[in-house]
Amino acid sequence: MQCFFMTTGLICILAVILDALLGEPRRFHPLIGFGHWANCLEQRLNTGERWRGILAVILAVLPFILFAWLLSETWIIAVVLLYFAIAPRSLSEHAWAVQTALRQNDLEQARQKVSLIVSRDTNNLDAQGVTRATIESVLENGNDAIFAAIFWYLLAGLPGLVLYRLANTLDALWGYHNARFQHFGWAAARLDDALNLIPARLTALSYACVGHFATAVQSCYKQASSWYSPNAGPVMAAGAGALQVILGDSAYYHGQIKNRPILGTGNPPTANDIGRAVALIHRALVLWLLIIIVLAACL
Repeated sequence: MQCFFMTTGLICILAVILDALLGEPRRFHPLIGFGHWANCLEQRLNTGERWRGILAVILAVLPFILFAWLLSETWIIAVVLLYFAIAPRSLSEHAWAVQTALRQNDLEQARQKVSLIVSRDTNNLDAQGVTRATIESVLENGNDAIFAAIFWYLLAGLPGLVLYRLANTLDALWGYHNARFQHFGWAAARLDDALNLIPARLTALSYACVGHFATAVQSCYKQASSWYSPNAGPVMAAGAGALQVILGDSAYYHGQIKNRPILGTGNPPTANDIGRAVALIHRALVLWLLIIIVLAACL
Protein backbone atom coordinates (compact mmCIF):
# COMPACT_ATOMS: atom_id res chain seq x y z
CA MET A 1 0.00 0.00 0.00
CA GLN A 2 2.77 2.44 0.93
CA CYS A 3 4.62 1.57 -2.27
CA PHE A 4 1.45 2.29 -4.27
CA PHE A 5 1.00 5.74 -2.73
CA MET A 6 4.69 6.57 -3.14
CA THR A 7 4.62 5.61 -6.81
CA THR A 8 1.40 7.55 -7.40
CA GLY A 9 2.79 10.59 -5.63
CA LEU A 10 6.00 10.43 -7.63
CA ILE A 11 4.03 10.20 -10.87
CA CYS A 12 2.07 13.34 -9.96
CA ILE A 13 5.24 15.27 -9.15
CA LEU A 14 7.01 14.15 -12.32
CA ALA A 15 4.01 15.11 -14.47
CA VAL A 16 3.93 18.60 -12.93
CA ILE A 17 7.68 18.97 -13.46
CA LEU A 18 7.31 17.82 -17.07
CA ASP A 19 4.59 20.42 -17.63
CA ALA A 20 6.76 23.13 -16.05
CA LEU A 21 9.66 22.23 -18.36
CA LEU A 22 7.80 21.60 -21.62
CA GLY A 23 4.42 23.27 -21.31
CA GLU A 24 1.45 22.10 -23.34
CA PRO A 25 2.40 20.36 -26.60
CA ARG A 26 1.96 22.76 -29.50
CA ARG A 27 1.34 19.97 -32.00
CA PHE A 28 0.03 16.42 -31.87
CA HIS A 29 -1.79 16.82 -28.55
CA PRO A 30 -3.88 13.67 -27.92
CA LEU A 31 -6.97 15.76 -27.15
CA ILE A 32 -6.86 17.24 -30.65
CA GLY A 33 -7.14 13.76 -32.11
CA PHE A 34 -9.90 12.92 -29.64
CA GLY A 35 -11.72 16.07 -30.74
CA HIS A 36 -11.75 14.82 -34.35
CA TRP A 37 -13.13 11.47 -33.15
CA ALA A 38 -15.82 13.24 -31.12
CA ASN A 39 -16.80 15.40 -34.10
CA CYS A 40 -17.17 12.31 -36.29
CA LEU A 41 -19.45 10.71 -33.73
CA GLU A 42 -21.52 13.86 -33.37
CA GLN A 43 -22.01 14.18 -37.14
CA ARG A 44 -23.26 10.61 -37.36
CA LEU A 45 -25.33 10.35 -34.19
CA ASN A 46 -26.70 13.80 -33.43
CA THR A 47 -30.36 13.71 -34.42
CA GLY A 48 -31.50 15.67 -31.38
CA GLU A 49 -32.33 12.64 -29.24
CA ARG A 50 -30.96 12.26 -25.74
CA TRP A 51 -30.32 8.52 -25.97
CA ARG A 52 -28.04 9.10 -28.96
CA GLY A 53 -26.02 11.55 -26.87
CA ILE A 54 -25.61 8.87 -24.21
CA LEU A 55 -24.50 6.37 -26.84
CA ALA A 56 -22.06 8.90 -28.29
CA VAL A 57 -20.44 9.48 -24.89
CA ILE A 58 -20.01 5.73 -24.37
CA LEU A 59 -18.51 5.21 -27.83
CA ALA A 60 -16.26 8.24 -27.41
CA VAL A 61 -14.66 7.36 -24.08
CA LEU A 62 -14.93 3.59 -23.55
CA PRO A 63 -12.16 2.48 -25.96
CA PHE A 64 -9.70 4.92 -24.41
CA ILE A 65 -10.62 3.91 -20.85
CA LEU A 66 -9.99 0.26 -21.73
CA PHE A 67 -6.67 1.20 -23.32
CA ALA A 68 -5.68 3.17 -20.20
CA TRP A 69 -6.62 0.18 -18.02
CA LEU A 70 -4.34 -2.09 -20.05
CA LEU A 71 -1.46 0.37 -19.59
CA SER A 72 -2.16 1.24 -15.96
CA GLU A 73 0.82 -0.73 -14.64
CA THR A 74 3.34 1.25 -16.69
CA TRP A 75 4.44 4.25 -14.63
CA ILE A 76 6.14 6.05 -17.53
CA ILE A 77 2.87 5.98 -19.48
CA ALA A 78 1.11 7.30 -16.37
CA VAL A 79 3.50 10.26 -16.15
CA VAL A 80 3.02 11.11 -19.81
CA LEU A 81 -0.78 10.82 -19.73
CA LEU A 82 -1.05 12.92 -16.58
CA TYR A 83 1.26 15.48 -18.18
CA PHE A 84 -1.08 15.62 -21.19
CA ALA A 85 -4.12 15.94 -18.90
CA ILE A 86 -2.94 18.94 -16.86
CA ALA A 87 -1.96 22.39 -18.11
CA PRO A 88 -0.76 24.71 -15.33
CA ARG A 89 1.98 26.28 -17.45
CA SER A 90 -0.28 26.85 -20.46
CA LEU A 91 -2.96 28.40 -18.25
CA SER A 92 -0.38 30.70 -16.69
CA GLU A 93 1.09 31.72 -20.05
CA HIS A 94 -2.32 32.63 -21.47
CA ALA A 95 -3.11 34.73 -18.41
CA TRP A 96 0.27 36.47 -18.42
CA ALA A 97 -0.17 37.35 -22.12
CA VAL A 98 -3.40 39.18 -21.29
CA GLN A 99 -1.81 40.92 -18.32
CA THR A 100 1.14 42.10 -20.45
CA ALA A 101 -1.18 43.56 -23.09
CA LEU A 102 -3.22 45.39 -20.44
CA ARG A 103 -0.08 46.83 -18.83
CA GLN A 104 0.95 48.11 -22.26
CA ASN A 105 -2.50 49.69 -22.70
CA ASP A 106 -3.06 47.54 -25.78
CA LEU A 107 -6.73 46.75 -25.29
CA GLU A 108 -7.18 45.20 -28.74
CA GLN A 109 -4.33 42.76 -28.08
CA ALA A 110 -5.73 41.99 -24.63
CA ARG A 111 -9.13 41.20 -26.14
CA GLN A 112 -7.53 38.89 -28.68
CA LYS A 113 -5.50 37.07 -26.03
CA VAL A 114 -8.42 36.59 -23.65
CA SER A 115 -10.60 35.28 -26.51
CA LEU A 116 -8.34 32.21 -26.57
CA ILE A 117 -9.39 31.12 -23.07
CA VAL A 118 -13.02 32.26 -22.70
CA SER A 119 -16.26 31.53 -24.54
CA ARG A 120 -17.85 34.96 -24.06
CA ASP A 121 -17.80 37.71 -26.66
CA THR A 122 -14.64 39.77 -26.21
CA ASN A 123 -14.77 42.32 -29.03
CA ASN A 124 -16.41 45.01 -26.92
CA LEU A 125 -14.87 44.32 -23.52
CA ASP A 126 -13.24 47.21 -21.72
CA ALA A 127 -10.03 46.72 -19.73
CA GLN A 128 -11.91 45.75 -16.59
CA GLY A 129 -14.06 43.27 -18.51
CA VAL A 130 -10.96 41.66 -20.00
CA THR A 131 -9.37 41.45 -16.56
CA ARG A 132 -12.46 39.91 -14.99
CA ALA A 133 -12.83 37.37 -17.81
CA THR A 134 -9.17 36.34 -17.49
CA ILE A 135 -9.31 35.82 -13.73
CA GLU A 136 -12.56 33.87 -13.97
CA SER A 137 -10.99 31.60 -16.60
CA VAL A 138 -7.86 31.08 -14.49
CA LEU A 139 -9.88 30.12 -11.43
CA GLU A 140 -12.32 27.81 -13.23
CA ASN A 141 -9.64 26.12 -15.32
CA GLY A 142 -7.54 25.64 -12.21
CA ASN A 143 -10.10 22.98 -11.38
CA ASP A 144 -10.78 21.67 -14.88
CA ALA A 145 -7.20 21.62 -16.17
CA ILE A 146 -5.27 20.78 -13.00
CA PHE A 147 -6.89 19.68 -9.77
CA ALA A 148 -9.79 17.56 -11.00
CA ALA A 149 -7.46 15.59 -13.28
CA ILE A 150 -5.04 14.94 -10.41
CA PHE A 151 -7.96 13.98 -8.13
CA TRP A 152 -9.29 11.36 -10.53
CA TYR A 153 -5.83 9.94 -11.14
CA LEU A 154 -5.30 9.58 -7.39
CA LEU A 155 -8.75 8.04 -6.92
CA ALA A 156 -9.05 5.74 -9.93
CA GLY A 157 -5.69 5.58 -11.65
CA LEU A 158 -5.26 6.00 -15.40
CA PRO A 159 -8.83 4.90 -16.28
CA GLY A 160 -10.21 7.57 -13.94
CA LEU A 161 -7.86 10.20 -15.34
CA VAL A 162 -8.77 9.38 -18.94
CA LEU A 163 -12.50 9.29 -18.14
CA TYR A 164 -12.35 12.72 -16.52
CA ARG A 165 -10.24 14.41 -19.19
CA LEU A 166 -12.32 13.04 -22.06
CA ALA A 167 -15.64 13.81 -20.35
CA ASN A 168 -14.46 17.36 -19.70
CA THR A 169 -13.49 17.70 -23.37
CA LEU A 170 -16.86 16.36 -24.54
CA ASP A 171 -18.61 18.87 -22.31
CA ALA A 172 -16.57 21.65 -23.94
CA LEU A 173 -17.54 20.34 -27.39
CA TRP A 174 -21.17 19.30 -26.84
CA GLY A 175 -22.37 20.88 -23.59
CA TYR A 176 -24.17 23.88 -25.09
CA HIS A 177 -27.73 24.96 -24.42
CA ASN A 178 -28.66 25.58 -28.05
CA ALA A 179 -30.78 23.88 -30.67
CA ARG A 180 -27.95 21.68 -31.91
CA PHE A 181 -26.78 20.32 -28.55
CA GLN A 182 -29.69 20.84 -26.15
CA HIS A 183 -30.52 17.12 -26.04
CA PHE A 184 -27.50 15.46 -27.67
CA GLY A 185 -25.03 17.14 -25.31
CA TRP A 186 -27.04 16.44 -22.15
CA ALA A 187 -25.17 13.25 -21.24
CA ALA A 188 -21.72 14.82 -21.70
CA ALA A 189 -22.68 17.83 -19.58
CA ARG A 190 -24.18 15.73 -16.78
CA LEU A 191 -21.19 13.36 -16.73
CA ASP A 192 -18.82 16.31 -16.45
CA ASP A 193 -20.93 17.78 -13.64
CA ALA A 194 -20.85 14.48 -11.75
CA LEU A 195 -17.10 14.01 -12.16
CA ASN A 196 -16.41 17.56 -10.98
CA LEU A 197 -18.70 17.45 -7.94
CA ILE A 198 -16.00 16.58 -5.40
CA PRO A 199 -12.90 18.05 -7.14
CA ALA A 200 -14.54 21.46 -7.53
CA ARG A 201 -15.17 21.70 -3.81
CA LEU A 202 -11.65 20.54 -3.00
CA THR A 203 -10.36 23.19 -5.40
CA ALA A 204 -12.47 25.83 -3.66
CA LEU A 205 -11.07 24.72 -0.29
CA SER A 206 -7.55 24.85 -1.73
CA TYR A 207 -8.05 28.43 -2.90
CA ALA A 208 -9.25 29.35 0.57
CA CYS A 209 -6.26 27.70 2.24
CA VAL A 210 -3.68 29.52 0.12
CA GLY A 211 -5.54 32.84 -0.12
CA HIS A 212 -7.62 34.98 2.20
CA PHE A 213 -9.32 32.11 4.04
CA ALA A 214 -12.19 33.86 5.82
CA THR A 215 -13.31 35.86 2.80
CA ALA A 216 -13.05 32.81 0.53
CA VAL A 217 -15.16 30.65 2.81
CA GLN A 218 -17.74 33.38 3.31
CA SER A 219 -18.01 34.09 -0.42
CA CYS A 220 -18.32 30.41 -1.27
CA TYR A 221 -20.97 29.81 1.40
CA LYS A 222 -23.12 32.80 0.45
CA GLN A 223 -22.62 33.09 -3.31
CA ALA A 224 -21.74 29.72 -4.86
CA SER A 225 -25.33 28.48 -5.09
CA SER A 226 -26.38 31.58 -7.05
CA TRP A 227 -24.06 30.75 -9.94
CA TYR A 228 -25.53 28.96 -12.94
CA SER A 229 -22.97 26.13 -12.81
CA PRO A 230 -23.08 23.88 -9.71
CA ASN A 231 -19.33 23.28 -9.81
CA ALA A 232 -17.95 26.53 -11.23
CA GLY A 233 -19.88 28.43 -8.55
CA PRO A 234 -17.90 27.19 -5.53
CA VAL A 235 -14.58 27.39 -7.41
CA MET A 236 -15.05 30.95 -8.64
CA ALA A 237 -16.71 32.28 -5.49
CA ALA A 238 -13.95 30.88 -3.30
CA GLY A 239 -11.29 32.12 -5.70
CA ALA A 240 -12.75 35.62 -5.83
CA GLY A 241 -12.95 35.68 -2.05
CA ALA A 242 -9.41 34.37 -1.70
CA LEU A 243 -8.19 37.21 -3.93
CA GLN A 244 -10.62 39.71 -2.33
CA VAL A 245 -11.88 40.97 -5.69
CA ILE A 246 -15.30 41.17 -7.33
CA LEU A 247 -16.04 38.86 -10.25
CA GLY A 248 -19.17 37.87 -12.13
CA ASP A 249 -21.69 40.46 -13.36
CA SER A 250 -23.21 40.57 -16.84
CA ALA A 251 -21.36 39.37 -19.94
CA TYR A 252 -22.19 38.75 -23.60
CA TYR A 253 -22.27 35.20 -24.95
CA HIS A 254 -23.00 34.58 -28.63
CA GLY A 255 -24.47 38.05 -29.01
CA GLN A 256 -26.81 37.82 -26.03
CA ILE A 257 -26.29 39.34 -22.60
CA LYS A 258 -26.16 36.94 -19.67
CA ASN A 259 -26.93 38.40 -16.28
CA ARG A 260 -24.63 36.73 -13.78
CA PRO A 261 -24.47 37.25 -10.01
CA ILE A 262 -21.63 39.01 -8.26
CA LEU A 263 -18.94 36.79 -6.74
CA GLY A 264 -16.34 37.70 -4.15
CA THR A 265 -15.94 40.92 -2.23
CA GLY A 266 -13.77 44.02 -2.27
CA ASN A 267 -12.83 46.01 -5.36
CA PRO A 268 -13.08 45.25 -9.09
CA PRO A 269 -9.93 43.49 -10.29
CA THR A 270 -7.03 45.24 -11.99
CA ALA A 271 -4.41 43.87 -14.37
CA ASN A 272 -2.13 43.10 -11.43
CA ASP A 273 -4.79 40.77 -10.00
CA ILE A 274 -4.34 38.48 -13.00
CA GLY A 275 -0.85 37.68 -11.75
CA ARG A 276 -2.24 37.22 -8.25
CA ALA A 277 -4.79 34.70 -9.60
CA VAL A 278 -2.02 32.74 -11.34
CA ALA A 279 0.02 32.78 -8.14
CA LEU A 280 -3.02 31.48 -6.23
CA ILE A 281 -3.23 28.52 -8.62
CA HIS A 282 0.47 27.79 -8.20
CA ARG A 283 0.25 27.88 -4.40
CA ALA A 284 -2.76 25.56 -4.48
CA LEU A 285 -0.84 23.14 -6.71
CA VAL A 286 2.11 23.16 -4.31
CA LEU A 287 -0.34 22.47 -1.48
CA TRP A 288 -1.76 19.47 -3.32
CA LEU A 289 1.71 18.08 -4.02
CA LEU A 290 2.73 18.51 -0.39
CA ILE A 291 -0.40 16.69 0.77
CA ILE A 292 0.28 13.88 -1.71
CA ILE A 293 3.86 13.57 -0.42
CA VAL A 294 2.69 13.46 3.20
CA LEU A 295 0.06 10.83 2.44
CA ALA A 296 2.61 8.76 0.54
CA ALA A 297 4.97 8.89 3.49
CA CYS A 298 2.33 8.08 6.12
CA LEU A 299 0.13 5.46 4.47
